[in-house]
Amino acid sequence: MKKLKLRGKDLRNIGYPEGPVISVAMNVMEKNFKHTSLEDALEILKKVLANPAEYIEDAVLLPITDFLIEKPKVEEGNVFQLKEEGVEYSTFGAAQIEEGAIKQMHIASRLPVSVAGALMPDAHQGYGLPIGGVLATENAVIPYGVGVDIGCRMCLSVFKVDAIELKNRDKFFERELNAYTLFGAGREFKETTEHEVLDRKEFDEISYLKGLQMKATKQLGTSGSGNHFVEWGIVDIPSNENALNAPPGKYVALLSHSGSRGLGASIAGYYTKIAMEKTKLPPEAKHLAWLSLDTQEGMEYWLAMNLAGDYASACHHTIHKKLAKALGEKPIAMVENHHNFAWKEIWQGREVIVHRKGATPAGKDVLGIIPGSMTAPGFIVKGKGDISSINSASHGAGRKMSRTKALQNITHEALKNELRTHGVKLIGGGLDEAPFAYKDIHSVMSAQQDLVEVVGSFYPRIVKMDG
Repeated sequence: MKKLKLRGKDLRNIGYPEGPVISVAMNVMEKNFKHTSLEDALEILKKVLANPAEYIEDAVLLPITDFLIEKPKVEEGNVFQLKEEGVEYSTFGAAQIEEGAIKQMHIASRLPVSVAGALMPDAHQGYGLPIGGVLATENAVIPYGVGVDIGCRMCLSVFKVDAIELKNRDKFFERELNAYTLFGAGREFKETTEHEVLDRKEFDEISYLKGLQMKATKQLGTSGSGNHFVEWGIVDIPSNENALNAPPGKYVALLSHSGSRGLGASIAGYYTKIAMEKTKLPPEAKHLAWLSLDTQEGMEYWLAMNLAGDYASACHHTIHKKLAKALGEKPIAMVENHHNFAWKEIWQGREVIVHRKGATPAGKDVLGIIPGSMTAPGFIVKGKGDISSINSASHGAGRKMSRTKALQNITHEALKNELRTHGVKLIGGGLDEAPFAYKDIHSVMSAQQDLVEVVGSFYPRIVKMDG
């Protein structure tokens, strides 16, 4: 197969600015995507250029984003050292958690502002706090502890429609899914949808947000790339369960996974840079820089983060409302939850800021959704309020292969066979999101039986993703 060869002219033609970013981008692409076509490589580079903040946590593309993200000017901040001994943290499903994630959690536990921590069974290495990491802090918020995709969340609508309809009317469900969803970095609808979140006062009161309001308006109701999806499937509610206030049985359901799009990614990138300048940390901990909630920057980020979370919720509700209308049904039950966010909570009698980066809130009787993969089942769960987990659970199965490793080791034929075996129709998607790239969801759920109770199951049938 012919190896990828890029020219500086190719990058300039798609809008890359003159400077070192061109040579860095060429090197990254030719090294990590050497068997990708020129057209596909340029498409990846276009997406990075359009929304660089969305790729901050992509270890391969990060060197490019560093040259593209606006660097705010702030005063030099204080220098902090890590504590000798970290705060205690609980680990669930340690046998299936990679060493890199455990090392990151150990570093996070040694921050001067850390109060408590926990590592979920789906955990894997990220930037700053590991994906699947939970950290409680004292009056401080860590932008990378929240993550780049602020307010990334799950939303499930259950309809009083017999599950057999997904098979009998599969073309209808596929057509409507295509008609009312849009995926990918920078993607926007031509016709906008009205929603009260777009008129929030934060857009006027926080100067950085003013330039993001139009982007948010155009992207409302769209979904991201990577592991984000909207899918039709079957919900199975057991006969002994009434947590959803729906009769037991099997129903058609709609499940979505996405976050705050360009709005959240831009907020994350901007305030992370400020935090890293204001709070100087040793190199191994630099991505855990925090903002005190007593400072203007800290309060600005807190307000912007909450806006992004509400915006993410509005995106899901917009999608679900459109597809419910197309189906001609109103949901008989809805379940939803954030999993990239920070909350003010009371933990062991004190107020703390709980960061759940890729972790599901699991307070006593709190409902949530933990998905598997494009072929593996997901689970509707009810939290048990476990103190040692800081009222948290996993946010999914968790990756066992990086995207690059998945692309190198998984074949299209293997993916097709897996989809066929489980009776799943895939629209879009890629090898980096194949089920083989993820841990076994049943093992993950087994490791957190003390954290959540399963009250229903979801089985994917028609899955749409970017690509």
